[in-house]
Amino acid sequence: MKTEGTMSNSSKPMYDLVVVGAGPYGLSVAAHAAARGLNLRTFGRSMESWHAMPSGMFLKSEPWASHLSDPRGAYGLDAYAATRGVRAAHGVPLPVDFFAAYGDWFARQAVPALDERLIASVAPGAEGFELRTEDGEPLRARTVALAVGVLPFTEVPGPLRGLPRRYVTHSSHHGELDGFAGRDVTVIGAGQAALETAALLTERGAAAVRIVARADRLNWNTLPPALDRGLWPSLRAPHTGLGCGWKNKLYADTPGVFRRLPAATRARIFDSALGPAGAWWLRERFAAIGDVRLGQRITSAAVTGDERLRLDVAGPAGTTVLETDHVIAATGFTPSLDRAGVLSPALRGALRTVGAGGAPEVGGLFESSWPGLFLAGLLTAPSYGPSMRFVLGAEYTAGRLVKGVRQRLRSGVPGGRVGRPRTGEKAAVTA
Repeated sequence: MKTEGTMSNSSKPMYDLVVVGAGPYGLSVAAHAAARGLNLRTFGRSMESWHAMPSGMFLKSEPWASHLSDPRGAYGLDAYAATRGVRAAHGVPLPVDFFAAYGDWFARQAVPALDERLIASVAPGAEGFELRTEDGEPLRARTVALAVGVLPFTEVPGPLRGLPRRYVTHSSHHGELDGFAGRDVTVIGAGQAALETAALLTERGAAAVRIVARADRLNWNTLPPALDRGLWPSLRAPHTGLGCGWKNKLYADTPGVFRRLPAATRARIFDSALGPAGAWWLRERFAAIGDVRLGQRITSAAVTGDERLRLDVAGPAGTTVLETDHVIAATGFTPSLDRAGVLSPALRGALRTVGAGGAPEVGGLFESSWPGLFLAGLLTAPSYGPSMRFVLGAEYTAGRLVKGVRQRLRSGVPGGRVGRPRTGEKAAVTA
């Protein structure tokens, strides 16, 4: 394995690894790669999507399940909290902006020379990959770790797609919500993002806020039991970073086992596990929302002459008409390969996929079907299970992915031809 940049058919150095993305997964992968001595570059704005969230939001996950990963375990959330004189305690929600600041601190401690430019494109090259930054600088790398977070994969209901952002946005598009003061806002969804957004809109002075959701009821997480609660309760429903219970323990602790389940079983679990629910600490604040329309879905949407939105909403009693100033779709993210626009069309078209959503297939050490292209975060959830939707999955991912990178560097990265089909049940690399 080479640990120094080399010159080959180019005046640009060849890096062992380029990490694309600087959220929890990208920073964790970079920390492990740096500790292993790889010739590394990491690109992305540190914790960008977390910094962009509205103030007043809180982490839904427990502090002990929200660590970024470094090989020595020296830079966990609890270590950062200690530097701030804060106790990261079980059952006490932490502000999202505190977590974003933790990620920035982690990057300063564990990731050498983070470059906050974005990567505009990743394409196959003769000895690995050719990349280009947003301002046009070309780069070369033997391997790439794609850790682009969730923002490329926003999901908006079909009838709302294509409408101007003046009228329709995704919940992840918003920083502060003060601009909706005095306005009528409809929030789509029944998960934490929808319920917390609705509560914040009301608290920031929106004239009217309503929830429209396909779910026929709202689900609320309960106050987590004490960590030390005796042997029998712990055996019946063990604590995990995804909540209590043995199913959650499988998802949280053994993603590699999940990857070996039959494809149909993985798809069913991916679609149904850890469904939409609000955090226990939000329920009292949400009580201020008086207009909650469950079991309903938007079938059409159009801008009216007075610059409002007219929504046709189908429900158990038939179709009703709703007018509103703005719709915020808090409808999650779909890890479809087609939305990973940073990958060149030729590279995207060559990758094998898994599941109806068209996510890329991922092998045992997080390598895609294209040798040298590694994936982390939400894109791997259809292969590795629900934990990859959360910060928790970074711990499982980072060390294994870097192990896969080192194996690939030893075996060599072929400059293969583009054009392999998007079919096949087995990943190119297995554990």
